[in-house]
Amino acid sequence: MNTFSSWSHDRASSANMATEDLPSDFDIVILGTGLTESVVAAACSRVGQRVLHLDRRSYYAGNWASFTFNGLLTWIQEQNEEPKPEEVRDWSGLTEEGEELIHLSQADSASITNLQVFSYVSEEEEEEEAANTTEEEKAADEEAVKESSETESADSKEDDEEEEGAGEEEEQPAQAEGEEPEVDQPRPSPSSQSEPSRKKISYAQLVKEGRRYNIDLVSKLLFSRGSLVDLLIKSNVSRYAEFKNVTRILTYRHGNIEQVPCSRADVFASRQLSVVEKRKLMRFLTSCVEETEEQTAYHGRPYLEFLQDQQLGDNLQHFLLHSIAMAAEDTPTEEGLASTRHFLRSLGRYGNTPFLFPVYGLGEIPQCFCRMSAVFGGIYCLRHSVHCLIVDRDANRCKAVIDSRGQRISCSHIVMETSYLDRSKVATPSRFLSRAVLITDSSVLPSESDQQISMVTVPPEGGSPAVKMVELSPSSMTCIPGTYLVHLTCRSVGSAHQDLSPLVTRMFRTTESQEEDRRPSVLWSLYFNMADGTASQVEGQPLPSNVHICHGPDSALGHEDAVQQAASIFQSILPEEEFCPPAPNPEDIVYDGDNTSTGEDRGDMGQDDEQNPEQNQNQENRNQNEENQNQENPDPEQNQNQGNPELQSVGPEERPASS
Repeated sequence: MNTFSSWSHDRASSANMATEDLPSDFDIVILGTGLTESVVAAACSRVGQRVLHLDRRSYYAGNWASFTFNGLLTWIQEQNEEPKPEEVRDWSGLTEEGEELIHLSQADSASITNLQVFSYVSEEEEEEEAANTTEEEKAADEEAVKESSETESADSKEDDEEEEGAGEEEEQPAQAEGEEPEVDQPRPSPSSQSEPSRKKISYAQLVKEGRRYNIDLVSKLLFSRGSLVDLLIKSNVSRYAEFKNVTRILTYRHGNIEQVPCSRADVFASRQLSVVEKRKLMRFLTSCVEETEEQTAYHGRPYLEFLQDQQLGDNLQHFLLHSIAMAAEDTPTEEGLASTRHFLRSLGRYGNTPFLFPVYGLGEIPQCFCRMSAVFGGIYCLRHSVHCLIVDRDANRCKAVIDSRGQRISCSHIVMETSYLDRSKVATPSRFLSRAVLITDSSVLPSESDQQISMVTVPPEGGSPAVKMVELSPSSMTCIPGTYLVHLTCRSVGSAHQDLSPLVTRMFRTTESQEEDRRPSVLWSLYFNMADGTASQVEGQPLPSNVHICHGPDSALGHEDAVQQAASIFQSILPEEEFCPPAPNPEDIVYDGDNTSTGEDRGDMGQDDEQNPEQNQNQENRNQNEENQNQENPDPEQNQNQGNPELQSVGPEERPASS
């Protein structure tokens, strides 16, 4: 018999759903499992609110999700399907006098558009050739082993019959015979000696090892002193995740990739800057820590003008404007300085760059907060939605909801992502983001270490927008060894392919070239446009006062908007409660009548055996990934968190039950 899970309640079929009902009364019903909704769920459950968290999708995190390669192909197929006409059912029989219904959308809004997929690897030929080559190699090996064994047996007989001195004369023929199999076996050509870092990978191999990929729909990083890291540490949610340092900041300039000196050590070790430039840069960065009268005088004027008046050369202006402040030339000085200070404050907390990246992808973060909510009693149901809100006309407040099974569930507050609203109530987003996801065969800036995680800034050029690029190595557990995962993001001017393909063509090889070319080759790519969440607006009749709307990911590199939005919603619901207070350690939680179980045990005990199979397979795959990485990299690069008590908690102590 099915049981409702406090972590994941996925239904195999509607027939199974009909066997039991959800509880009929909750404090808060939350629709969608994006980052903002998941933080609100964790915060409310933590202070004792009864939370029902639903998502009509079959996976967590919505537009914040991470997919395996196979899962991403399924997602692409679903996005390309024509939306089915929504069936409006009559639920008026579940309403009482003085109540009215507000129907919700049952399909995702058009937040994803212009999907285009390109594959630059052979789908079958290379696989068949590899299979044939393997069979030939095996046959040659078997013959060589057979010849070697026959030779050894003959030699042993001769050794028994002849004198001991004759054995020395036979050593040379024995060595010659031992070399014969090496001559007969297929040997790599001299040109292939440098191929270990660029081995041929077929599309069939990408699909076969697809579960070892974790591909994010949205590309962001965590500022080491950003609001999300502070929240993870404060709430103890960090125990459910593991993080890697972004190891280097790069910039694309004059057709070349250059490393940006950020920390004091980087500045003085840089070969790109002269001694005078190093002194000027250090003096400027030191002066930016606190606001001065000189800086105040430039308020409202372009940040580039301020940098030029500081007698900084073109090199330093480029690094400061595009790679540190990550601002445009017309950005006001006060905003540019604020961004620069935020960058500098985050430097050195966990490494030489200001950024962290979650192992297994950004889709982990919403699930960490969902796990936190589940530990404190939150109920989770995927593939389950709400059809209608029941509103009290006089009070203009939502009293209950009607779920996809026709059950009326009372609640005090509703939190939902924008896509659940009727499309007629949501204005078409005025801004979109252009996204590209590339699987490549090498790094944009090769180095001795194969575990680099890089942030690359590309300034605007020739009317094209500024682009933020994140390159992930296999150490991030987001791609298989021998490949890199590259995310590109910019504000949309046209379609994603129109905006980003020119840059991809300049920085990568997308077709076979006879000329010597050191650029990384693109094996597979995906382009799509995603709605900028901050541009979503609700139109028409105001919603009930206790209905709270969450928008999707924004264009910023960090997560400040999502955390601020979650905190604002929580305060409007529970103004006298603390937002995400620290959770006790699992071993410190004791339940009445069960002195041996911990909070984590309680969360795990409620798990449904019918979880999403893809997520269960992802968890098994993660364990396999770690084993493979340990075998291939016996001494992997460790997080730079030793001696820092705050980041000790940001580690792999506990992992969510699903991915």
